[in-house]
Amino acid sequence: MEKRRIAILGSTGSIGRQTLDVIREHRDLFEVELLTCKGSYELMARQAREFDANNAVICDESKYKELSAALDGTDTKVFAGMKSVCDLVTSDRVDIVVAAMVGFSGLAPTMSAISAGKVIALANKETLVAAGSIVMGLSRKYHAPILPVDSEHSAIFQCLLAAQGNAIRKIHLTASGGPFRTKEMALRHPNWTMGAKITIDSATMMNKGFEVIEARWLFDTPVDKINVIVHPESIIHSMVEYEDGAVIAQLANPDMREPIQFAIGFPERL
Repeated sequence: MEKRRIAILGSTGSIGRQTLDVIREHRDLFEVELLTCKGSYELMARQAREFDANNAVICDESKYKELSAALDGTDTKVFAGMKSVCDLVTSDRVDIVVAAMVGFSGLAPTMSAISAGKVIALANKETLVAAGSIVMGLSRKYHAPILPVDSEHSAIFQCLLAAQGNAIRKIHLTASGGPFRTKEMALRHPNWTMGAKITIDSATMMNKGFEVIEARWLFDTPVDKINVIVHPESIIHSMVEYEDGAVIAQLANPDMREPIQFAIGFPERL
């Protein structure tokens, strides 16, 4: 596998940090071209120094001076604002864009990257919830693959690789049931370590609603063929049921580094 140059949108969040964990284990296969964050300039400066990132963007423009000072003496070029993110993801030096910004903020840079034909490792489900038809249309137009990073959608994708032309009868998305299933505190998820927003969305099951919409667009499947099953152990990450009666499931530890690694290494398994 040739070395791949990675842009991480949201490098200081949970998915961004775990993406860097994967890169740290495979320095011979990946290099960091671009890091972005909203306002956590101190953490991003440490990340940029460790991984010798070529570019760093702070979206909160008021923190630009602090980030510049923190990266003084390095070769990392510092930018500010969302327009800079949208411009830099189109660079010829970027091979894969890990879209891990929180919420609606991830839509514009992801669309810019797709329009430049980049491979997208998509962890920002709101991109498809907000604009699924537009985003998937751009993906087809510019031949920009969208590889899912959500554990459930990565599982479905892996199951579909074994379809061999077998028509889908049903997609079964698994749900842990979240911390409220056992009356835990909302931010104390029993299986997964995630950021605060997605942990709360897991507790209310809102996250699973988003994932149904995401699956509908990613896999071009009608909503009535997408089922949700509560599976508290979080061992089976999702299943696909086929017309011939076969059900193929993907099982793994509840660790987001596995689907991240699968996406940025695809089609090879690292």
